[in-house]
Amino acid sequence: MKIKLVFLIALLLIPAGLFAQGYRQPPKEVLDVLNAPAPPATSLSPTRDKIALLETLRYPPVAELAEPMLRLAGLRINPRTNAAHRQNYFIGLSLQNIADGAVTKVQLPAGAKLVSAQWSPDGRHLAAGNVTDKGVELWIISTATGKAMRVPNVYVNTAFGGFSWEGSDMLSAQLVPTNRGSAPAYQDTVPTEPNIQETTGRSGAIATFQDLLRSPSDERLFEYYATSQPAMISLNGTVRNVGSPAIYDNFSPSPDGRFILVSRVQRPFSYLFPVFRFPRKVEVLDTSGKPVYTVADIPLQDALPVQGVPVGRRSYGWIPTEGATLIWAEALDGGDPRKAAEHRDKLMKLAAPFSGQPAEIVKIQHRYQGRAFGERDGMMLFYDFDRDSRHRRIFITDYRNPANVRLVSDLNTADRYNDIGSPISKTLPNGVNVIRQHGDEIFLTGAGASPEGDRPFFRAMNIKTLETREIFRSGTDEYEAFVGMMDDEGMNFITRKESVTEPPNLFMRQVCPPGKVCTALAYRRLTDFADPSPQLRGITKELVTYKRPDGVDLSFTLYLPPGHQKGTRLPTVVWAYPQEFTDAGVAGQVSGSTNRFTQMGGSSHLFFLLQGYAVLDNTTMPIVGDPETVNDTFIDQLVASAKAAIDKGVELGVVDPERAGVGGHSYGAFMTANLLAHSDLFRAGIARSGAYNRTLTPFGFQAERRTFWEATELYTRVSPFFYAHKINEPILLIHGEADNNQGTYPIQSERMYAAIRGNGGTARLVMLPHESHGYAAKESVEHTLFEQVSWFDKYVKNAKPRSASASNGN
Repeated sequence: MKIKLVFLIALLLIPAGLFAQGYRQPPKEVLDVLNAPAPPATSLSPTRDKIALLETLRYPPVAELAEPMLRLAGLRINPRTNAAHRQNYFIGLSLQNIADGAVTKVQLPAGAKLVSAQWSPDGRHLAAGNVTDKGVELWIISTATGKAMRVPNVYVNTAFGGFSWEGSDMLSAQLVPTNRGSAPAYQDTVPTEPNIQETTGRSGAIATFQDLLRSPSDERLFEYYATSQPAMISLNGTVRNVGSPAIYDNFSPSPDGRFILVSRVQRPFSYLFPVFRFPRKVEVLDTSGKPVYTVADIPLQDALPVQGVPVGRRSYGWIPTEGATLIWAEALDGGDPRKAAEHRDKLMKLAAPFSGQPAEIVKIQHRYQGRAFGERDGMMLFYDFDRDSRHRRIFITDYRNPANVRLVSDLNTADRYNDIGSPISKTLPNGVNVIRQHGDEIFLTGAGASPEGDRPFFRAMNIKTLETREIFRSGTDEYEAFVGMMDDEGMNFITRKESVTEPPNLFMRQVCPPGKVCTALAYRRLTDFADPSPQLRGITKELVTYKRPDGVDLSFTLYLPPGHQKGTRLPTVVWAYPQEFTDAGVAGQVSGSTNRFTQMGGSSHLFFLLQGYAVLDNTTMPIVGDPETVNDTFIDQLVASAKAAIDKGVELGVVDPERAGVGGHSYGAFMTANLLAHSDLFRAGIARSGAYNRTLTPFGFQAERRTFWEATELYTRVSPFFYAHKINEPILLIHGEADNNQGTYPIQSERMYAAIRGNGGTARLVMLPHESHGYAAKESVEHTLFEQVSWFDKYVKNAKPRSASASNGN
């Protein structure tokens, strides 16, 4: 009895705030905007006559995240459904005619959760998965009538697979095998054997992968749930199995339908790497499932160097404009970017019946990064990347006769101003996507970044001369982005237009053909999505540019709350995410647009505007230097960038330097902790889902190439964990308990909190049950916003002035 009494007294002496009080909600002004209805997602049919309107569920209940979850080989599987544990889904579907605007509501089963909705090439059907308690059903929807039909007696294995159209009358799918028996028991109580790993001098970078296999029991569970039965499914629901059940990570019929390219994961599995590093056998099968050609027998990829690639055949697939021709890449430098090599990769091809010798298409100087095919004339774009200069190049050639390889673009990957855009594709009748061609032109679309902000464009490029002509570019008073072409010439197309006062909606646009004079051009609104949160229209924003002391250009978007009086200094939130650059010229390029419609959702820091704060959004924090050593000056550049932002805000008469807080997510959280440790610019910080001890990511982080053993001093110097005793401003640490992002284990926040606590600092640790790197559940999002507002209200908005010596940024 005495012991119980002492325990009760001890409990009474602990501050109440240390105990959980249930999920909390933010202020009503925040909650009203958070729960405002979201407009539907839109998808244009390949035949350009209909728009699918998909109704979203903004925030699922935490009960969905609490469903059973198996973490196996880098996958997260719900054993009840044999599906990916967390899938974004839609709860409603309607089809709108472009011609007359008529809308047909698709009749779905009660409680439908649609995933992976896909148009058939002829636009007559949509296929979609429906997540149920028993599994992911496959449904086929007639776009003419809106009637939906379930394919009977099948469930799609979306844990490690999916489905896709193979022409307009057939789907391929990886199904949960029937009659597979009961799942293996999960042995988490009484083990039958130890868990053993062994190494014998084999080296290779080992990143901080999560959700790995840990025991023989895990191996058996992985095999059970990842195994699927490939099948071809007709529109009437007839199912024809192809081959035998196995762990397929690729199932791709040839364009002519005569063969199937498959990749099967094989043992031995690894406890250090996820499934995409496991051994696999890549084969070509005939339509009965019989192997006809072995493409590659790939061993466990456990010895790759940092930023390296596998030796042997990789990036394999079909050339989409030929009946059955394989294409793949092969490394010429042993896959090691540290080795000098005249050419690092080559592209190879081999046509059916696969009995001849593979033919070389082209050798590639830097690391191969991908390819895209035109719809005719052998046109192929391919890409390479130089990790030293961080330049990506785009080439064009005729893959059938690649003697004439021409350079299309050679840009730093961070150079947004000169980006030529991405090719616009079309779906062929066999279901494969290719670059759309019209005469000698292809079409490109991009963000259109500029010093004034993003101005999206739609343009054509002549593939013979490589000259471009602009068809459309967004104006300077609104934000209008290309959505899809309505004809083959690019004269009629759909855009998504928005402005500071008008919500995003779809419009039909028409432009005048080159060389012609047009007196009247069609311009028609297609959708009428309303403003879900009119109370946000009082928010103002502007792009602000300035310089760092070393001359690097910086910027932020300044948001001011509704009703702000000019000249009134406000408590301020600085929100940022550092990025590395090799070129100071591109480091200062502006991103985003102040002409966009202001919307808020999730755990956004913009909700601070509804509580009277100014927000410096997307505050640039460039880390500029040689890619090998850029992080050697990480702290100095970070602090200089933050100080420049605060100084600029003060100069504008907006920021109260005595009431400024800083925050960020992931690498932005790492930034936040470092700024609190190495400066006194801010009164408090919010760090979400971060990593704070880089010795726990010893084979690199972000773009850092060196390992901990090669740059021990750097890893410790940039780790705020080692400077926890210097964090003398309050920091709020938030982390998902199920964070599976590479490098941001939940223990990072737990140990950071313990370090600050042990050194007498002020910190609060909020661990969100069942949440991953980003936060999804309604309860979690609401509680995160509650924590953020409460923390900054206490330590920033209502902070008392500091002495001059403590507020000079030193």
